[in-house]
Amino acid sequence: MMDLLVADLDKEMQEAEIEEKDAQEEYEQMMDDAAKKRAEDSKAITEKEAAKAGAESDLTAFTDERAGQSDELMATKEYMSQLHAECDWLLQNHQLRKEARADEVDALKKAKAVLSGADFSLMQLKVNLHKN
Repeated sequence: MMDLLVADLDKEMQEAEIEEKDAQEEYEQMMDDAAKKRAEDSKAITEKEAAKAGAESDLTAFTDERAGQSDELMATKEYMSQLHAECDWLLQNHQLRKEARADEVDALKKAKAVLSGADFSLMQLKVNLHKN
C-alpha cells in the first residue's frame, strides 16, 4: 500500500511538474504577447500624437489665415463703403458740376476770343441793360 501511495505521489508530482511547466510556458507566452501589445500600443500612441500635433499645427495655420482674411475682408468692405459714399456724392452733385463745367468752358472760350482780339464790351452793356 505504501508503494501505491508512493506511486500516486510520484504520478501527482509528475502531473504537477507538467502543469507547472505548461503554466510557465503559458505565462511566458502571455508576457511575450503583452510586450508585443505594449510595443504596438506605444507605436500607435506615438503616431497618434504626431497626427494630433500636425492637426493642431494645421488648425493654428488655418486660424491665422482666417484672421488675416477677415481683416482683409473688413478693409475691402470699408473701401467699398467709401467708394459708395463717393459715388453717391458724385451722383447727387452731377447736375451742379455739369453746369459749373459748362460755365467754365464758356468762360475759357470767351477768354480765348478776347485774347484773339474779340471785343465784348458792348455785350457787357447789353447784359447789364437786360438785367435792369
